[in-house]
Amino acid sequence: MAQRDDVDGIVEQWRRERPGIRPEPMAVFGRIYRLARLVGDEQERTYARWSISRGEFDVLAALRRAGAPYALPPKALAASMMLTSGGMTGRLDRLERAGLVRRSPDPADRRGLQVTLTDAGRELVEEAAEAGLAVQRRLLDVLPPEDQERLGDLLRTLLGAVTDAER
Repeated sequence: MAQRDDVDGIVEQWRRERPGIRPEPMAVFGRIYRLARLVGDEQERTYARWSISRGEFDVLAALRRAGAPYALPPKALAASMMLTSGGMTGRLDRLERAGLVRRSPDPADRRGLQVTLTDAGRELVEEAAEAGLAVQRRLLDVLPPEDQERLGDLLRTLLGAVTDAER
């Protein structure tokens, strides 16, 4: 049995104060929110070594995962990260000033742009990805491999259900 945490206390307080409320979902989502914040903060510290934020890493990583020539339209990048076009523009501006991406006319769409990872951007994102994965592995190592896989499966199911409900 895992050690009790603050979320257990919150759930118990709700049970005591409002016996009919059934606060069990708080045990799951409270931990998901806390994990996301704590791991996100750890990732931010990791990527700071390369003077990029986690959001900027996400842009670079999306371009790298796209494969050669490591280029995507800004709209595709924004959609993959659930960002507004304004939010994406700010990230792209910073990354372009740093020499990590370049914007150019999209050869497939005269009205559009394409964002391409520069050689410096590709080098940086590959190093940062390895460092970020090392952090994630270290944090997950408290669970045996079969539990890590099961947790991934459970979260995939939950994410799919929530995504379907929002459509």
